[in-house]
Parts: sequence; structure tokens; C-alpha cells
Amino acid sequence: MKNCFLILLISLSANAFAQHIPLPHGTVFGSKPSTTEVIGATHLEAFMAKKTRISTTIRGKVLNVIKTKGGWFNIDAGNGSIIAAHFKNIGINTPKALKGKTIIAEGVAAKQFLADDMQHFAGDAVSGKKQHRVKVDPKRKLTFEVTGLMVDK
Repeated sequence: MKNCFLILLISLSANAFAQHIPLPHGTVFGSKPSTTEVIGATHLEAFMAKKTRISTTIRGKVLNVIKTKGGWFNIDAGNGSIIAAHFKNIGINTPKALKGKTIIAEGVAAKQFLADDMQHFAGDAVSGKKQHRVKVDPKRKLTFEVTGLMVDK
């Protein structure tokens, strides 16, 4: 009877240790981001205007963590758009618990290009005869290379 009780106690305590630990406010991955000028992720594309790359700090909600190793995740950019983000330093691992959290991330935002007609640096603004035939994926317009991330909420 004692052995049965001991086995039951050990199995219940193993489940208690395996539970998810929430990420508290202020948890930092990589270097601590500068919070002096923070742009909302929903306003990033408008802030970039015609620039193809910009160094900035953004605040946004993590939609999902794609790969924990190397820190690959998606940030909500509003209107059904997403920002594909990853860490510059591949040695940083992000937990799956980052999903649904509001974060502040510092890094380089870049617009994705169309490689139509070998114009790799032409941008996604197609004009002329091909203007109506080229399909630009609205859900994959921006990428963000993160140097530092902090959990906000």
C-alpha cells in the first residue's frame, strides 16, 4: 500500500513540474531593446513609406512561434498582414509561451522583393504591362531581423 501511494505521489508531482511557466513582464531575449521611440507593428509599413530597410523598435503581438531555435515567429501587423520575424543571432531560443504576448522588439525591418524578370532589387511595386499579372502576397510583405526582444504584456 505504501508503494502504491508513493508511485501515485511521484506521478502527480511530475505533472506539476512539467506545467507551463508564464513569461513575466520584462523578460529579455538577446539584447535589451531601446524603448525611447517605439512604433506600433500595425503602423510599421506606413512608417517605412518607400524605404526598403529601416532600423527601428516595434511593439506588437506575437501570433505564433514557428521555430524556437533561432527565434522564428510572426507578429500581427493588422488588417490580416503579418511580419515574419527572426533573431539575428541564431543562438537565441524563444519559448512557445511567447504566443499571444505583446512584445517590444528592436531590429531591422525590410520589405520583401519580387524577383520578376531578374530584378531582385526592384521592390514590390510593379508597373507597366506586368502590373496586373504579378501576384504580391499581402500576408508576407515585411520581415524583421530582431537584435533584442522584451516581453511587454
